[in-house]
Amino acid sequence: MPQDKIVVRGAREHNLKNIDVEIPRDKMVVITGLSGSGKSSLAYDTIYAEGQRRYVESLSAYARQFLGQMEKPDVDQIDGLSPAISIDQRGMSHNPRSTVGTVTEIYDYLRLLYARAGTPHCPQCGRKVVRQSAQEIVEATLRMTPRSRLQILAPLVRDRKGHHQAIFEDVRKAGFVRVRVDGRVYDVDQEIALDRYKMHTVEAVVDRLIVPDLTERADEDESESFRSRLTDSVETALRLGDGQIIVNDVTDRATPQDLLFSEHFACPYCGISLPEIEPRTFSFNSPHGACPDCQGLGTRLEVDPDLVIPNQELSLQEGAIVPWDGSRDKEENYYWQLLKSMSNHFDVPLDVPLRELTPDQRQLILYGSGDARITVRYRNRQGRYRQYETSYEGVVPNLQRRYRETGSDYMRSKIEGYMTPHPCSTCGGARLHPVALGVTIADKTISEVAAMPVLQTLALVGTL
Repeated sequence: MPQDKIVVRGAREHNLKNIDVEIPRDKMVVITGLSGSGKSSLAYDTIYAEGQRRYVESLSAYARQFLGQMEKPDVDQIDGLSPAISIDQRGMSHNPRSTVGTVTEIYDYLRLLYARAGTPHCPQCGRKVVRQSAQEIVEATLRMTPRSRLQILAPLVRDRKGHHQAIFEDVRKAGFVRVRVDGRVYDVDQEIALDRYKMHTVEAVVDRLIVPDLTERADEDESESFRSRLTDSVETALRLGDGQIIVNDVTDRATPQDLLFSEHFACPYCGISLPEIEPRTFSFNSPHGACPDCQGLGTRLEVDPDLVIPNQELSLQEGAIVPWDGSRDKEENYYWQLLKSMSNHFDVPLDVPLRELTPDQRQLILYGSGDARITVRYRNRQGRYRQYETSYEGVVPNLQRRYRETGSDYMRSKIEGYMTPHPCSTCGGARLHPVALGVTIADKTISEVAAMPVLQTLALVGTL
């Protein structure tokens, strides 16, 4: 029968002295009292702690490892209490990686919900992702380019800290002779010294094969022998790699390619395999879930032409391009010589205000000339003249490249003065990896749910 109250008997957490209390359910209840009288001890350390403990115990063993286990509070008995979660009051955070959902930890529950109940879709074509059998993986491998040189790898460790010597010993005992560590292949008998404080990826090399040309009139017994060997290798790798396998194409040793297959999730149309869907898949603070281009911020700093050329009344000669107008002696200024060379080659006047130039000329100044080559003649600090040929990359690409490549914090902050944030073009501001954005519940992605007003989110959850 439904209960209309929460009954607490013998609460002794912290400074509570064997308190008995009855609290009505389904109502807004406020606990008041003097400082130190035990308000938080009753609300959080007793009632919430027990509700949270019951909530965690109601989940699967898999889910419990992400939420942790809470101790039973010091209380004789609590009746009428449902599994509970708590939303704490927090101070305002200026961290761009913090949201209302992450600060209150509601987003942690959303991530768990999507990891266990979400429907994954291919990030490329949008179709629902299906599981692959060992035989389907074999057929996909046989369809690869004939004469391709392949390595069948079983993933053992992915992005985990440690020296992993026990893993290498297990591989050796299992009868395998090679492992790939962080992209490099070693013999298991070699001494493989890893930094225990850095992330490492370890895969066992199960087999090395060359794909036969099935269009040739090959011996049928030989073809069946290869298929049988490949099937054995795939099944072994899947068993060793916990349902995942990597087919490493080393035909072109300069640019080897990895194809990930999984017994768990794969798109049969695009051939794209997805990693195991986990709560961290939906975290924009983790490299496993963050958008690869904006690193989970949702925005990217891009050079703003209006900040680069704040005054259109000035000419190039008068220093209209602010980031490039740094030298007192123009003859020794690299960027001034570059502009002069560009001006001579493309007939762009240096002494005319930029607002009077044609749109094509302004576009050329800002975004460059593509592959067209110009001759730059300049005087070095020793007073000698030099010349060379180069392409004119433009002010905006130049600043963007220097910002990306520099190791100087001073230079980065200086270039940031000419940049403004824009929504990331890859994730559209959602912060997440395409794999995470392909998982839906009730046709909604986790970013769409997180962006909803609370009442709309509540209504959606009520329909699940």
